[in-house]
Amino acid sequence: MPIKYHEQSREFHLYNDHISYIIKVLRNDQLGQLFFGQRVPDRANHDYLIENTYRPVTSYVYDNDYSFSLGNLKQEYPTYGTTDYRMPAFEVKQPDGSTITNFKYISHKIFPGKPKLNNLPATYTEDDSEATTLEILLHDSLIDVDLVLTYTIFNHYNAIARSVKFINRGEHSYQLTTAMSMNLDLPDDDYDWLQFSGAWGRERQLKSAHLRPGIQSVGSTRGASSHMENPFVILKRPHTDDFQGEAYGFSLVYSGNFLAQAEVDPYKVTRVQMGINPFHFSWKLNPQESFQTPEAVMVYTNNGLNDLSQNFHHLYQQRLARGYWRDRQRPILINNWEATYFDFTEDKLLSLAKTAKSLGIELFVLDDGWFGKRTTETAGLGDWWVNRDRLPDGISGLSAKIHDLGMMFGLWFEPEMTNKDSELYRQHPDYIIETPNRHASQGRKQYVLDFSRPEVVDYVYQLMAKVLREGNVDYVKWDMNRNITECFSTAYPADQQGEIFHRYILGVYRLYDQLIHDFPKILFESCASGGGRFDAGMLYYAPQAWTSDDSDAIERLKIQTGTSYCYPTSSMGAHVSVSPNEQLQRQTPLKTRADVAYFGAFGYELDLNALSPDELAKIKQQIIFMKKHRQLFQFGTFYRLKTPFESNIVAWLVVSPNKKHAIMGYFKILNDVNAEYRLQRIPGLNSTANYRITEEAGNYLGSFSGSELANIGLVTTDASAGENKETTDFYSRLFILDAE
Repeated sequence: MPIKYHEQSREFHLYNDHISYIIKVLRNDQLGQLFFGQRVPDRANHDYLIENTYRPVTSYVYDNDYSFSLGNLKQEYPTYGTTDYRMPAFEVKQPDGSTITNFKYISHKIFPGKPKLNNLPATYTEDDSEATTLEILLHDSLIDVDLVLTYTIFNHYNAIARSVKFINRGEHSYQLTTAMSMNLDLPDDDYDWLQFSGAWGRERQLKSAHLRPGIQSVGSTRGASSHMENPFVILKRPHTDDFQGEAYGFSLVYSGNFLAQAEVDPYKVTRVQMGINPFHFSWKLNPQESFQTPEAVMVYTNNGLNDLSQNFHHLYQQRLARGYWRDRQRPILINNWEATYFDFTEDKLLSLAKTAKSLGIELFVLDDGWFGKRTTETAGLGDWWVNRDRLPDGISGLSAKIHDLGMMFGLWFEPEMTNKDSELYRQHPDYIIETPNRHASQGRKQYVLDFSRPEVVDYVYQLMAKVLREGNVDYVKWDMNRNITECFSTAYPADQQGEIFHRYILGVYRLYDQLIHDFPKILFESCASGGGRFDAGMLYYAPQAWTSDDSDAIERLKIQTGTSYCYPTSSMGAHVSVSPNEQLQRQTPLKTRADVAYFGAFGYELDLNALSPDELAKIKQQIIFMKKHRQLFQFGTFYRLKTPFESNIVAWLVVSPNKKHAIMGYFKILNDVNAEYRLQRIPGLNSTANYRITEEAGNYLGSFSGSELANIGLVTTDASAGENKETTDFYSRLFILDAE
């Protein structure tokens, strides 16, 4: 088994062919962290890694023994207040107000496979031989609480999944006020911190800074992972780039409030933590009850950031996403929203669908406005029954007509929200999240339903399930257009109000689980005003997400590049929209819009019936091209060759698993004149094979060996190397490589 326990030294070594993770039981029976990184040979004892020199102004665990201070040690899951003054991984508040604990090692279990997490998304195995799990049991005898640390190391990924469970074995209730999913103490601070920040319309923009003394962090307190930050961070060595060097990636499989932080102490130890944001969090741990943290996934590489990303991509595609659509090519869709907004009739929808079908589009999606009294955004949310003034034959009638065209049928929902002008609110005004006797803030003219209450989730489920069943729906776009304010639930007492944010997201997960169980072949796409909840937790339920409401191809270069550091192309909803673009009013070539969108779950967001015959002909060819190469775009190995965060040129590459086929997307953001000659190296190919290279239109560019392409490169010089009367701003090319 790839986990060894050395009884004499009380050390655990988790390893596969690429990585090692070593921890040990310290002399005070707590856990210490020794090493995480490149695979090293197993040995019985790593005590040489424990350094605990006497230092001034330090507190020590044992009387008259200056050789043991937790403040000077790298720890596995630390607490605060017993000689360690750094940020703790957990805190248990006791009836007398104390938060001091002493969780000591009791026992451990090592077993093949990976256990499920109750009511939470997590990575999984399909066969016990794929991974090995270590569970370490710690216990605090004074409060009679167990602490179970769980680690799973995968055989074929440079990844370790971690989570924590607290179990109250005693007779008293406690308040769990901090419960991080992971802690990692690294021995130095020579790292750049990479975070993926932004806002609506510019999500997941790469930001980088060198670690400094103190705390650097990102997080969310919005009730969702948010547009502003993402529950994924990277620590990399300063010289590391996409192609070489050492880096660690940390991803939280969770969709609610989170915190990810790095704390550098005076001795340059870096403490990385990730989990539920402690701000506004507490959990009442009653006798004989337990609390399970979300899962955190750690990936290590010494081969650059592309390798780090590819480990996440393959793990999340194959062992986080699940169900019928996990491995299937995603249908090419047309969404009616930007074609009609709220102004539609069945005839108008069918006209759009017929045009889409004639072009080869496979899925027609009816967006907002089909239900209740929903003719504007001010009314109807929560009333999930068809508006027959608009659709006289109902959803079932429209769905049948779409299916008769030979297309799949999809439907938009926003199940977590309501308007006050709705039957739901009139019947159940207590169903919204609001604080008694306080003003309830509005967002997008709507309010958040209290999904911490099972009866609210059940109410929504019954309405949605009826529509999905009667409408024979193939696809659901699940939207969420505002965050939580005035967080309070009338269903819970005062000492449980700190649970509501977490209980809310558990309710979202429960609704997803119920619908997936009852409708296993529906393709779910998550959305939160675009990319406001694009996280690993959502991928467990919906294998793709609307990456951003900003569909401008040039902004998408940044958004999709940033997203790619953790999430696979198959997860990124990427559509061709109208020009000038709705969000930026920027005009971009139809070819560029498609070339960017190919690298994802492909579709269209525009009025096909308003386009010229020439544009429709081009779209038909785009769809033919995408169908031919869809498997490669969505499930090939993805490389960032040049990124928009550092270059005017952006280059992406996808390579088939057998390395026989590859496509490089090459994008120039702003045009240039009399420019330099350009070569682009292409990694990931078979070095001994020859590759025939063509462009999308079939132009033959030559035949080159994989070794030449990797070490010399492909000439990508264009007409801008001169007077430039051909290329323009927002210029793109696709290079298709086929092994001969």
